[in-house]
Amino acid sequence: MVFSQPRKALAGARALLANRPGPFEASVAHHVLGLFERDFGDLTTALGHLRRARALARRTGSATREADVLATLGIALVHSGRTRPGLAALDQARERSAGVSAAKILFLRAGALWILGRHREALDDLRRALPELRGAGDTIYTARALTLRATLLLALGSVERADQDFLVAERLWATTDQEHDKVVALENRGRAAFRSGDLPAALGHFDEAAGRYLALGTPAFVLEMERCAALMAAGLPREALERADASIDLLDRTGGQPTRRAQLLFTAAGAALAAGDPDTAIARVRPAIRLFAAQKREWWETHARLTLCQARFASGRISPSLARDAAALAATLSRLGSPEDVQAFLLAGRAALALGRAEEAAPHLARAARGRFRGPAFARADGWLAHALRAESEGRPRGVLDACRRGLDVLDEHRLTLGASELRARATARGAELAALAQRVSRRSGDARRLLAWSERWRATALAVPPARSPGDRELLRDVTAFREIASRADAARSAGAPVASLDRERARLEREIRGRTLTMRARGEPGGDRFDAGALLRRLGGTRLVEIAEVDGDLHVLLCGEGRVRGYGAGRIADAAAEVEHLRAGLRRLAYEGAPRRLALVEEAGRRLQDMLFGQAARHLGEGPIVIVPPGRLHGVPWAVLPALRDRVVNVSPSARAWLRAVDLVPPPAGGPASGIVLVRGPGLGSGGGEVPPLARLYGGAAVLEEGGATASAVLKAIDGARLAHIAAHGIFRADSPMFSSLRMADGPLTVYEFERLGRAPHRIILPSCDSGGLQPVGADELLGLAAVLLPLGTAGIVAGLVPVHDEAVIPLMLALHAGLSAGRSTAEALRDARREIPDDPLHQATAWSFTAIGGA
Repeated sequence: MVFSQPRKALAGARALLANRPGPFEASVAHHVLGLFERDFGDLTTALGHLRRARALARRTGSATREADVLATLGIALVHSGRTRPGLAALDQARERSAGVSAAKILFLRAGALWILGRHREALDDLRRALPELRGAGDTIYTARALTLRATLLLALGSVERADQDFLVAERLWATTDQEHDKVVALENRGRAAFRSGDLPAALGHFDEAAGRYLALGTPAFVLEMERCAALMAAGLPREALERADASIDLLDRTGGQPTRRAQLLFTAAGAALAAGDPDTAIARVRPAIRLFAAQKREWWETHARLTLCQARFASGRISPSLARDAAALAATLSRLGSPEDVQAFLLAGRAALALGRAEEAAPHLARAARGRFRGPAFARADGWLAHALRAESEGRPRGVLDACRRGLDVLDEHRLTLGASELRARATARGAELAALAQRVSRRSGDARRLLAWSERWRATALAVPPARSPGDRELLRDVTAFREIASRADAARSAGAPVASLDRERARLEREIRGRTLTMRARGEPGGDRFDAGALLRRLGGTRLVEIAEVDGDLHVLLCGEGRVRGYGAGRIADAAAEVEHLRAGLRRLAYEGAPRRLALVEEAGRRLQDMLFGQAARHLGEGPIVIVPPGRLHGVPWAVLPALRDRVVNVSPSARAWLRAVDLVPPPAGGPASGIVLVRGPGLGSGGGEVPPLARLYGGAAVLEEGGATASAVLKAIDGARLAHIAAHGIFRADSPMFSSLRMADGPLTVYEFERLGRAPHRIILPSCDSGGLQPVGADELLGLAAVLLPLGTAGIVAGLVPVHDEAVIPLMLALHAGLSAGRSTAEALRDARREIPDDPLHQATAWSFTAIGGA
């Protein structure tokens, strides 16, 4: 009952002790209390109960009773870091038992050996225990032994065999009342799914298991470690680090097991490293190494030392000793049978290359490259990376490009199993180095067309396929509706000066629920779209010039496409350009809200500096026709109209050349009348009152108009689904911390990016005159998250959106001029160019016009 009904077991044990029982019953009661405290509470308290239970067991004269307590005490001692006395207690228990009791002790000793990382010894114990347990018909211990064997097999990389054991164990648990073990079985399904590369299923199982552990009232530290690993694979290392640190705090407050503390520290270190914070990784992993060493846990200590070496490498602390340490760790991990030996060999090879020792690196990289044919997608991709690095060191550019292509193909297969657009975008981070290596080799060759192809290969791949949608998920719809209500109430309370802490907590909880549900969505099996064809792009461009800006090792390279060829030009550093973009955006914000006309000259000067950084000499060769800009993710916030070379041009911005090709080929919905398919929305609280909407309603006679109380989130979504043109005048909020919760404010609260994903077909054209509506957050390798990133793969061909906060009143003349152009048959980019010419010639209106951009191709 300790695991099936823990609260009832505790109450029963305490009640038994209160009645002053005999030594046998008292031994059982203290044993129960010790079991609970060992796994779910204070380890020191647990040891006290178990020692008392053993002393009472001796008084009974029952060898079986004493052996049972000794085994539990042994595992508790191992968890406390006292490995030798813990194993000695387990051996004593084994000596005092026979038959089925001995088999149970063998199972428990295997559990202790698993904690220590001595996997093969643990498997030997289970090999002897399982036939005895099965023969005795002991369902519970047979299921536990199979579960443990599967866990050991997973650690050694035998995913299929582990999955079979998990499945058999789960069937056995279904016949029992062991609720805790049933949740463990669910957790194990998540482990197996994760190791086999099914990330949505793993996250779903882990979330469900966490809820069931909470209902049982038992902490789930092991589950949190597994969930952190899945979050890192999903490209969410910061979230994994926060969870690991929170678990460490909880463990410390409850006096939990030092063995688990060491593993949680190790988990946090891995998350910090994945988040690009090697100093934090070092700070977390060093105490983990000390704990593992004190606990005689070689397996874990070796893996933790690998993380320390990886963090040293990431922080630039590369030395001959690092290369030697990595090589030694690789050899130890191979001896231990760990699949992580690939990572260690890869690190040893990288360190040697960084030190200019190509001959020393070659055998390490060759060993790491063996991993390209086994294991989950990320492991195979790392194997191809090792293969590519070796080819580069040997001066074989074709070999580099072939390895990079095959590694990215492996990651493509994995990416297309993910249903959530956020996961698809973030998961590309694992291919960033492969893509960068291929770009570097292409740049050295001087072949601009090849550099263009490789720049497109891993850019905005998440936008190639629409996100998975679950319109029938009632729980998701319920949470979204509740989130909107709570957010609306919180905003109203904040405006009134009322307390909002409880509302903010509930909003944060709902955000976690919504995000969690979307991350578990399965892909629908769509292909990843056509591979990029530079020739097809050049033929489609006609008189248009496409400017793709590629970043290679921090340098910007301009690839100017047009007139049947691709020309390459050097430009500035991306770090300098990004800093100048922020300076320029700040200037536009000040013009919108502070006036200060003298700032207009400063903004114009910043635009000139930024143009030199972004385009270099290419600015002189842009021709006279329309321009398509394809910037790297970090530069999608550029207000392009401020650049002198683009100020009076027709300019579209696109996440990739492929995205632009898809946009220009999209066919608008058929018009059923002069204004059919046109939707105008006026949200609440606008400083201008959405003043452009009434004249636009007159311009588009018969357009659907939603305003005041009628402009609810559900009504707006229904109206714009499949529309030819939608204009949504509403306050916009861009959430850089969580881009999918960026929103437009409707009458009943925020309409989030998540909800736009539910559209059957996004509007062919959409105008978003609100602040920050065009905001996009760079994530992954070169991906984007935000409203525009969701609309484009759902069928939107043209977007006009604001990149910075704008003055509501100053937007009105710009929007009216823009729609005049659209109604005359011009594209969004043409209409925006012409609208800038029509607005009043003063700093406020000029800054407002420069703050908008045209995204797409229609």
